[in-house]
Amino acid sequence: MSAIDDAEAADNGRVSVREIEAWLEAVKDPEIPVISIKALGIYQDVVWQGDSLHVNIIPTYSGCPAMHAIKQDIVTLLKQKGIDDVQVHVNNSPIWSTDMISEAGREQMRAFGIAPPKTATQQDIACPLCQSKNTLLISQFGSTSCKALYRCKDCLEPFDYFKCYAPIS
Repeated sequence: MSAIDDAEAADNGRVSVREIEAWLEAVKDPEIPVISIKALGIYQDVVWQGDSLHVNIIPTYSGCPAMHAIKQDIVTLLKQKGIDDVQVHVNNSPIWSTDMISEAGREQMRAFGIAPPKTATQQDIACPLCQSKNTLLISQFGSTSCKALYRCKDCLEPFDYFKCYAPIS
């Protein structure tokens, strides 16, 4: 059975891929509840195959404990929207990197009090509260394994930093 496109889905009375992708904005990362799986870059695509809807996601890292909850949240959401046959696939390709986080996602992290991962041109970790770059690494291990703990030397507040990750090429 081959994948069908949006026009064919609509002709068959199915919800369009575009609409499903808009719904998936409501699925948040359980460890950062303000950022969607799309903004985080783990959502890859959705494909109708016959009457089955297949959602493809990738983990932020091998063994990420949030993947089970994310899969369940996707299934629950889509069943609430009336799609009964939902298959969520956790793929290992492409390999996720922090470069996949959208600019909107980075801003959502910052507004939530988490310093987003550095970009290729960024040198310092800025405090998400006061924007000072006068910060200090306290521990490589933050509230979750994908975060480190920092403290701002200016406003004195501790904060999580979302660690950079890029696959070795």
